[in-house]
Amino acid sequence: MAVLNKIRQRSLILILVIAMALFSFVIGDLFKNSDALTGGAQDVVATVNGKDIMRDEFQRKVKSYQDRVGPSQTSTQSMNTIYNQELRKIILESEFEELGLGVEKDEMRDLLKNSFSSYPEFQDENGEFDVNKLNAFIANLKDLKGETAPLGNFLVNYDSWTNNEQTIASNAVQQSYYNMIKAGVGATIAEAEDEYFGDAKTIDMRYVQVPYTSVADSLVTVSKTDIKDYVKKNEDKYKVDASREIVYVEFEEKASKEDEDAIKAGLLGLVEDRIEYNENSKNTDTIPGFNTTNDIAEFINTYSDIKYNDVFSRAANLPAVAKDTLLSLNEGEYYGPYRDGEYFKLTKVIATKQLADSAKVRHILVPFVGATRADAAVTKTQEEAKATADSILGLIKSKSAKFVDLLELSSDKVSNEKEGVLEFGYNESYAPEFKEFSFNNEEGDVEVVGTSFGYHVIEILDQSSFNKALKLATLADKVEPSEQTLQDVFNRMSKFEIAAKDGDFNDLAAERDLPVKPIVFKELDENIPGLGSQREVVRWTFDEDTEVGDFKNFPISGFGFIVAKLVEKNEEGLMNSEDAAVTAVPEIRKEKKAKMIREKLTATSIEDIAKNQGVTPRSASAVTMKNTTLSGAGVEPKVIGTAFGLAEGATSDPIDGEKGVYVVEVTKVNDATKLDNYAAIMNRLNTARRNTVQGKVYQALEEAADIEDNRAKTVY
Repeated sequence: MAVLNKIRQRSLILILVIAMALFSFVIGDLFKNSDALTGGAQDVVATVNGKDIMRDEFQRKVKSYQDRVGPSQTSTQSMNTIYNQELRKIILESEFEELGLGVEKDEMRDLLKNSFSSYPEFQDENGEFDVNKLNAFIANLKDLKGETAPLGNFLVNYDSWTNNEQTIASNAVQQSYYNMIKAGVGATIAEAEDEYFGDAKTIDMRYVQVPYTSVADSLVTVSKTDIKDYVKKNEDKYKVDASREIVYVEFEEKASKEDEDAIKAGLLGLVEDRIEYNENSKNTDTIPGFNTTNDIAEFINTYSDIKYNDVFSRAANLPAVAKDTLLSLNEGEYYGPYRDGEYFKLTKVIATKQLADSAKVRHILVPFVGATRADAAVTKTQEEAKATADSILGLIKSKSAKFVDLLELSSDKVSNEKEGVLEFGYNESYAPEFKEFSFNNEEGDVEVVGTSFGYHVIEILDQSSFNKALKLATLADKVEPSEQTLQDVFNRMSKFEIAAKDGDFNDLAAERDLPVKPIVFKELDENIPGLGSQREVVRWTFDEDTEVGDFKNFPISGFGFIVAKLVEKNEEGLMNSEDAAVTAVPEIRKEKKAKMIREKLTATSIEDIAKNQGVTPRSASAVTMKNTTLSGAGVEPKVIGTAFGLAEGATSDPIDGEKGVYVVEVTKVNDATKLDNYAAIMNRLNTARRNTVQGKVYQALEEAADIEDNRAKTVY
């Protein structure tokens, strides 16, 4: 009791001490990252030419984009897409503002006319565009206060309309901007002449090549200083973004052989009846097995990871690993357990029948607004289209009208030319609902079937090519690691991580037969090959508190764990000498070999050089300036360019080529006849250059823009 009293007396002091400690921790962290207090850079995804891309608005656009594209893109890919869109928008708008480009009211009306003149909603009785109807439509959208109205095959509200207007205006300004630039881009007569003579003028030449391979690599020393100097001379080639290199080992949570054996035994254990004690009745109950159950659907749905499907399956729809065996079974026979993908399965044949693989039907299609391939003339809602199709069906079944007499009501004009008839095989690409009705019903059946294209009135005319089909009941158990296996994987990972604190990462991995996998990240990367998006790993490598040599385990969803070790940090700038050496050393060695070879070339004629160097002179005929491939040597632009600068009969000085040192002699110059008119070549050059304007202009604007990219610190 005395102790308890002392604790109570000092509880206030303890609370104050803990509170102060927590306060100090939080405040310290805030000051460490002062933007958390100021709401500064952490709220700004990027600043482009002085304009901020704010995080909240950016994330709203990313979410909207993800809602449209679905799971086909990762969150990082979606953010990259929106970032590039925002970047392009700001860069171009900055340029347009500086030039005073915009869209006036009258021009906007013309743009809307061009975009919507084909819509019946904006046409008068003569089919001409009526601006008053356009104005009335826009005013009505505004009055609807966010509600939608139909326009063609779409539903629009005032916000979506104004967004569309802005897009149209933006595209028009962009087009005007690019058109002005294209107007200033073209080719001169002199350039057209050069283009012509680059193909038409040829030379014949002799040359001698002393290959770089004639000097052994061992005779050429490349120092770190040489590499650094080479990198500085070729900065554009060796500029790199900040990067981090890690090595990692994997600990996969996968089922062991014991787990698989237990799964198979469990499936087989469901075949026979089981005796179980009933706690409620205090008696033993007999639980029907796969052999004796009277309700196969309920049995499968109760014990299987894949629900029962009460259909007959053709050979093409059977599991590839079991197809031949299943087709050989009779009713009541089993196959399995067998592995099919991520499941073990035990399959029983419930029934067999013959099903057609080819069908001949005729149909009448009634589309609705928004249906696949529905054109602008379609006005029926989905409910109205269904009602129309039901009415047509009623006329046919009551024999009030013949099928062919109602084809004018069908929007499928192609099949209408054949009295609405379609002939197709089961494996052909048709709407699944259409195909299911055509093959799973009887000749003469006629019904209304809904698909993404609308509502079809379908009559089955003929079925052929009958083959065996099976109705199957399959118990499926997903192959997953047991709790014991999961614990074993976690223990192995933990023991490795503990051992890595004092041991060598690679040696420890080798002792455990764990492959060590390297990977290099840039700050906005996300993927690890085979493991998908792992932004948490990338963020850790770029954290300022993570040092070379640090390691950490990461849970990988749907896989298990990895233990990663940071082995190298490279900041933005020029590539370090070690990494640059891979491409720099061969080039430096080539330069040094070229100098050594030139120093040995004392003769001046092709024959003497060839004799002294132990090589054979070669010839090349009809060489053109535009084709830089030298016969017998490969691509050698410097050699061919030098040759075209020589007069007939002249011999060059030694030339450092791609594969060796060359000396060339021009034996003949084949001049081309000048053209009377170069207009066709000028037009071709003009078209080619103007076609590249849009991409090159934006690339230049982006390179010149002042961009501060904070994505890695804000949203990634």
